[in-house]
Amino acid sequence: MDQISVNGGARLAGEVRVAGAKNSALKLMAAALLAPGRTVITNVPRITDIAIMAQVLDRLGCTVDFVDEPGPDGTPSPVREVVIDVPETLGTEADYDLVRRLRASIAVLGPLLARCGYVRVAHPGGDAIGSRGLDMHVAGLARMGADITGEHGFVIASAAGGLRGATIWLDFPSVGATENLLMAAVLAKGVTEIDNAAREPEIVDICAMLTAMGARIEGAGTSTLRIEGVAELRPVVHATIGDRIVAGTWAYGAAMTRGDVTVTGIDPAYLEIALDKLRTAGCEVTTSQDHFRVRMDERPRSVDVVTLPYPGFATDLLPMAIGLAAVSEGASLVTENIFDGRFMFVNEMARLGAEIKTDGHHAVVRGRERLSGAPVRATDIRAGAGLVIAGLCAEGVTEVGHVHHIDRGYPNFVADLRALGVEVHRSAAPPDVIG
Repeated sequence: MDQISVNGGARLAGEVRVAGAKNSALKLMAAALLAPGRTVITNVPRITDIAIMAQVLDRLGCTVDFVDEPGPDGTPSPVREVVIDVPETLGTEADYDLVRRLRASIAVLGPLLARCGYVRVAHPGGDAIGSRGLDMHVAGLARMGADITGEHGFVIASAAGGLRGATIWLDFPSVGATENLLMAAVLAKGVTEIDNAAREPEIVDICAMLTAMGARIEGAGTSTLRIEGVAELRPVVHATIGDRIVAGTWAYGAAMTRGDVTVTGIDPAYLEIALDKLRTAGCEVTTSQDHFRVRMDERPRSVDVVTLPYPGFATDLLPMAIGLAAVSEGASLVTENIFDGRFMFVNEMARLGAEIKTDGHHAVVRGRERLSGAPVRATDIRAGAGLVIAGLCAEGVTEVGHVHHIDRGYPNFVADLRALGVEVHRSAAPPDVIG
């Protein structure tokens, strides 16, 4: 395992371009299963999760190729094209050895059931940030006529007569459940209505791709999706939207380090509340159609944050919100409403000198002028990036271990840090850091 080492006292300054959204590209790859033929997805981030999803599709009988372009300085570009050739006859089992490494692979459940009438998918893995059951996926598919059982760690679903349209109410606007039910509904007989659906930009992106494939979808971006099933879909070429979480990471990094960063390749509207919090903290934030700039000259002011489903403050940005609070003037209350294990990384922040007290899904953070460099360990994708950024606000050197988590969500993370003026090194971690 590798570690990333940063020297404290750095100020992020410059321009950085974000690649396509991880949380969109993975589901777009799954959606390709709905149409035999050659689908091309562009602006896909060069991250390990994409490679794992490619293996999942390969095991199902697809041929997956990557088209790479060199970056401006000769290094690999952070984005690539994914070319997926989908056969007429697909495999129907997603193996545990891959699915356990990538929770997003559960997104093949809906497309395979719609195409094949049968699917056997292992219970997913992914980040250790709390319980994320499949109850809403299963209940929604059952309302569409699927017979679903579970055995030996697998979800087994069948719909011999085909799926049929239904009215489905989600108890919570789950992104994963919305995506699976949406992809199943596009080939179901009749009309499906999903109420209390997730509204994330990534949902809108998948709706745009499915519509281009021939699906009939109304209400993308609202809490009610209406899908009229069609007999078949066609392959397409589709560009992934920019990654709002990566963009938000750089925005909060600029605020924490009293820097000046322009982030391109992203619609700032995706980050409206997150950027508004930065304004409240004292940042100068300017936006345009496809980029924004965050400038901070003074120590940030404390600001309270509550994570909520989109368009609320994204749970994936919670580590950055806590990092900002840790170096702000005053005390901040940070409330996590999505994942019960999101605060797992707080102990690592405390090793950097952050003063944090948690109580259930609340954290009170009292800011300090400077943190203190120390060896820490990434517990998930966003916590890993947040710890590196926090290390920039610490005296001395911070070594972040288990950075394979960061590789799952941030293409060219170290190169981007260097381009923004950070002295950063990546190396093999010694045994005491690996833990």
